[in-house]
Amino acid sequence: MIKKEMIAMLLAGGQGSRLGILTSKVAKPAVAFGGKYRIIDFPLSNCINSGIDTVGVLTQYQPLRLNTHIGIGIPWDLDKNVGGVTVLPPYEKVGKAEWYTGTANAIYQNLAYMESFNPEYVLILSGDHIYKMDYEVMLDYHKAHKADISIAVMPVPQEEASRFGIVVTDEGGRILEFQEKPKEPKSNLASMGIYIFSWKVLKEALLALKDQNNCDFGKHVIPHCHANGQTLVAYEYNGYWKDVGTLGSYWEANMELIDIVPEFNLYEEFWKIYTKNDILPPQYVAEDSVVKRCLVGDGSEIYGEVYNSVIGCGVVIGKGAVVRDSIIMQNVEIGEEALIERSIIAENSVVGARAQLGVGEERPNRVKPSVYAFGLAVVGENTVIPPDIKIGKNTAVTGVTVPEDYPDGILESGETLDKAGDVQ
Repeated sequence: MIKKEMIAMLLAGGQGSRLGILTSKVAKPAVAFGGKYRIIDFPLSNCINSGIDTVGVLTQYQPLRLNTHIGIGIPWDLDKNVGGVTVLPPYEKVGKAEWYTGTANAIYQNLAYMESFNPEYVLILSGDHIYKMDYEVMLDYHKAHKADISIAVMPVPQEEASRFGIVVTDEGGRILEFQEKPKEPKSNLASMGIYIFSWKVLKEALLALKDQNNCDFGKHVIPHCHANGQTLVAYEYNGYWKDVGTLGSYWEANMELIDIVPEFNLYEEFWKIYTKNDILPPQYVAEDSVVKRCLVGDGSEIYGEVYNSVIGCGVVIGKGAVVRDSIIMQNVEIGEEALIERSIIAENSVVGARAQLGVGEERPNRVKPSVYAFGLAVVGENTVIPPDIKIGKNTAVTGVTVPEDYPDGILESGETLDKAGDVQ
């Protein structure tokens, strides 16, 4: 019989709606990050660096690119005969077909997968955070405290604590109380959505709550186990951890990578971040071009000027073009003499010559002011922007656009231009 000490279940089915058009055709964990990576690379790399060789990846929303990226797990050394990485989409059961309706429901629907490895412990992870963590250290903590459930927590400023699920602990780290986004938090320890369960405890809880609508770990499973007298402990983590759930936090996390001494270091030999690498030629930087404080992906050609930006693989930046404080994803073409300021341009897009993005006065977005904010101009993938067009701040553009789509050649700040039907 197969026997694994700990397996990981990685929740990667979310849409990530607060990322707007960046996730219209791709699941949030598959969004590009840091020039060459995708967000899911970070928890997958954490797993293999922590000695976990069995990972179930639960997918649902727009899974194609995620499935293609993961493949059989070769970049993370997860192509194993026993264990390795397995993509777990929803599937049709006898008599009915069910979508995953909550984080815990998704895990419940894959009980058979987990049982096949007869694990002692199950690690529950989210696929949409940027961080490095040694899960083996967390498991040692779990064992030392004879815990049924260990919850990774992180101290946050007291004034921000009301945004998170908060745990209240005693001096020994045992959890006494949960507060879900409390108005008056009793602690500043925020749950990171990373759990280690003893397998028997997890199985019993999932079976007991199988008929719960939208069954969720934070709302249902954890309180259920706590009420039943299970031992719950908090594992405090003090390293870098970033939830890139909004366009602003996504932009900030990318920009932090180009700091002179980055808080999040991608270059550590002892904790590498692995990804699927395409075979590409080296970068080419023309003689009269300028590149300052940037990450530049393989196969990119730079003929213009680039400052404080993250440039993906296979990008072409034309002669006389200027890019500042922006994220340019792979295979984007930026025309000659274009000006790109504080923008996010998604994969396979074309910006025409002399076009200007992220210019003008800042105004709130009229369609989705909470999403398209932070002074950013956001361009969806496979978008075409004609030459000589001006696009303001807090804007969203997606699809193949033509000059007639821009009154007087301008998309004013706060406006949305959706030619692809991506803005829901």
